Amino acid sequence: MDAIERDDAVAALGPRLRAGLSAVVVGGDRVAFGLLVALLAGGHALVEGVPGTAKTLAVRVLARLLGIAYARVQFTPDLMPSDVVGTTVFDQRSATFSLRKGPVFTNVLLADEINRTPPKTQAALLEAMEERRVTIDGTTHDLPAPFIVCATQNPIEFEGTYPLPEAQLDRFLVRVRTGYPAPAEEKDLIARAVAGFDARDLAAAGVTALADATALQAAQRAVRRVHLAESLQAYVYDVVAATRTSADVALGASPRAALALVVGAQAAAHLDGRSFATPDDVKDVAPLALAHRLIVRPEAELDGLTGDDVVTRVLASVPAPER
Repeated sequence: MDAIERDDAVAALGPRLRAGLSAVVVGGDRVAFGLLVALLAGGHALVEGVPGTAKTLAVRVLARLLGIAYARVQFTPDLMPSDVVGTTVFDQRSATFSLRKGPVFTNVLLADEINRTPPKTQAALLEAMEERRVTIDGTTHDLPAPFIVCATQNPIEFEGTYPLPEAQLDRFLVRVRTGYPAPAEEKDLIARAVAGFDARDLAAAGVTALADATALQAAQRAVRRVHLAESLQAYVYDVVAATRTSADVALGASPRAALALVVGAQAAAHLDGRSFATPDDVKDVAPLALAHRLIVRPEAELDGLTGDDVVTRVLASVPAPER
């Protein structure tokens, strides 16, 4: 494969993954967009939605399309940090300690129902998500590359759950919400089930690998080369700064959020087959990258205002550059 063919393959990877996800996850275009923005930007994704809206399925399909290592952890109240990152064990025969790796040593980690485990276990992922490594008994171990955490949570159940702290939320590059499909899409889903589609058997559904770790890392490098004009950089700053001065917000978006918005816009442009980002890319990514990082004032919450509403208002109030 020559250089031109390699460049073409890298450019085509994102759109091919998006098509592959959308072909399996009915009504999941927004979920596919959010997951791929996080993946191509080298970040992590929080998928939030009521049960039965294909949160887990979307992550499983993505991992299979990528052809890279995948592990799932079902987060429960009795889950311990060592159940996630691993531990050292003593071998009596050799009188030595050895590392027993946890499921975090993978490429795609599905943290299913992450808010069902106590903060101590949630915190076990902080180092892994930020630094791509874990410390076990004082020794640091690098995680495989690429590494992405896709966590799910149910926003309507509060019994037996532990809300994610702000420090944890801030490490998710995007939060994407799933919802019920449109009537035509749900009828299509029913027709697929009648025709024999089984979400538990993705191989039978024709979901095959479109890439590997090397191809994915090449695409991630290509994303960082997407051009972001100075006027667009200023627009990103203005949007993030506006969340901090909003009367409805107790805590605005962090500098990490600004960086997430930048690389997210680059990933969105790459998904669209462009080598430059536009204001529309920033607007498309802003709700995914900023809303979960905002703390809305209690009085605004009582009026039904959410982080998504704040981002919508900010985007409407901040003038966008022409290009």
